[in-house]
Amino acid sequence: MSKILKNKWFYLVTGVIILLLIGGFFVFTKVIDNGKKNDDPKPKKEDPKPVEVKKITIVDPESTSRPYAVMINNIGVARPLQSGLQDAYIIYELIVEGGITRYMALFLDQSTARIGSVRSARHYYLDYALENDAIYVHHGQSPQAQSDFSALGVDHIVVGDTTGWRDKTLNVSSEHTLFTSIDKLKKGLGNKRTTRKGGLLLNYSADSLDLASIANSKTANKVSIKYSGSSVSSYEYDPTAKVYKRFVNNKAHTDYVTKQQYTFKNIITYQVDNFNLNDGSGKGRQGIDNIGTGTGYYISEGIAVPIKWSKSSRSEKTKYTLEDGTELKVNDGNTFIQIQPSGQTLSIS
Repeated sequence: MSKILKNKWFYLVTGVIILLLIGGFFVFTKVIDNGKKNDDPKPKKEDPKPVEVKKITIVDPESTSRPYAVMINNIGVARPLQSGLQDAYIIYELIVEGGITRYMALFLDQSTARIGSVRSARHYYLDYALENDAIYVHHGQSPQAQSDFSALGVDHIVVGDTTGWRDKTLNVSSEHTLFTSIDKLKKGLGNKRTTRKGGLLLNYSADSLDLASIANSKTANKVSIKYSGSSVSSYEYDPTAKVYKRFVNNKAHTDYVTKQQYTFKNIITYQVDNFNLNDGSGKGRQGIDNIGTGTGYYISEGIAVPIKWSKSSRSEKTKYTLEDGTELKVNDGNTFIQIQPSGQTLSIS
């Protein structure tokens, strides 16, 4: 065999041997790796992510503070001056003399810098301060309210130089110029109890309620609540923000400071009888029959649901239920409680 041929065979055999060695190395490495994988412990399962618990935002359910219940002037000339009401978590509206109404706005754990304008007390508003264990805030009072402060044991703050101020820049009569703030009200607490007894008036739901599934519910995009020929409260539903824009006598109800229209998540409306007091004053002061039971509506997120209400005494909480007796739950948000005179027009569409 020639020398050239021998060299070719040598290189061929050598190449085959090298390829076999390389292949064997990779097979060996694969086996080792598989062995290591088999020896590895099973991967740990990731801990499940904690379920997010939704919380109520309109108030702190764990708070034990007492709210302030501030009497708010609602006569026509004073309405454009109303301030701070968007911070209230509940507002009541009731009839007073002359066909006008007043509001009682409840503030809990807020720091509102301007609230008002502040007006005088009427005795039946004390019932709603009591049912919220609130400290009642006012300037002046009817004779009936003055008597009831002591008879019912209602803690109250009279707004004056220390607890409020007159805004003399306003071009209105002096009685419409009195304002207060949460910081000012704290100066009037003295030795008054500041820890609330009992729970909140309303049962709030952090999750949006399915009101359309409740028996006899109906659409509520527009709501009109007449108190007298000179006082009509109304609302229009904003489906984007899921709140009701508020109007008074067909005009947007706005805040003096922010210039923004007031909005509310919830409306509770029902009727009670009212009557003239025979107190000899000739001022047409009113009384109301609010102890007992009746029917009304809870309105939220474009739906109105029939409800029942009951109040067993002036100091007891008003209880709200569905028609079947189930306790009423309300959506997380601020609430306007419209206690309308019997026989006046209520429109929901």
